Amino acid sequence: MRITVKLDGFEGAPPAAYAILWLDKETRRWSREGHQSVDVPDWGGLGSAADGTLICHPHAQQPVCKLEELDVEAPGGPPEGVAGRVLWYAEGASNPRVGRWHVQCVDRAQIKAEHSVFAGDEYF
Repeated sequence: MRITVKLDGFEGAPPAAYAILWLDKETRRWSREGHQSVDVPDWGGLGSAADGTLICHPHAQQPVCKLEELDVEAPGGPPEGVAGRVLWYAEGASNPRVGRWHVQCVDRAQIKAEHSVFAGDEYF
């Protein structure tokens, strides 16, 4: 299952700042599919928190951000259109910037990517 999430509305960021992420439930990884004025790595791992989903750096469990109240492990995935608050840990800041996230699309089929950012992965 792949979940497309848009992050935007960050405090102190330009009004058009955004990032679009693909969250892959099976591989527990995410990839950046688009962004503007938001510094986000190309990919990383997914983590779980008591109150949401962690978007982690590719080579560390340090979170880039936390999507509050988003449960990617929910049976059938989250519903399209659901939204919530994102906490953005800009450059490891202890006081995160607040923004919002919303699920744009949930693709329940297994998809073989044409070009995977995860070397050696057959499926993304």
